[in-house]
Amino acid sequence: MNDQNLMENLLILEKSGCDMYLHGTVESATGTVQQSFKSALNQSLAMQEKIYSEMSARGWYQPDCAEQSKMQEIKQKFCC
Repeated sequence: MNDQNLMENLLILEKSGCDMYLHGTVESATGTVQQSFKSALNQSLAMQEKIYSEMSARGWYQPDCAEQSKMQEIKQKFCC
């Protein structure tokens, strides 16, 4: 396993953690529990951003650009 594979795996795990913390925040029964999930979510989002930035700086993460026609289609779909 090389550094790129390791970083890709870390990013996947961190994104999964964000997803779980988000659901925990939404489904919390009390404000205290919700605040705990929010805090964990924010920490996880910060870590995800650091991993993404490092991968991007090394040229290991190149997001696809959205096609202009698809963007217009979605914009019209949700426009009033």
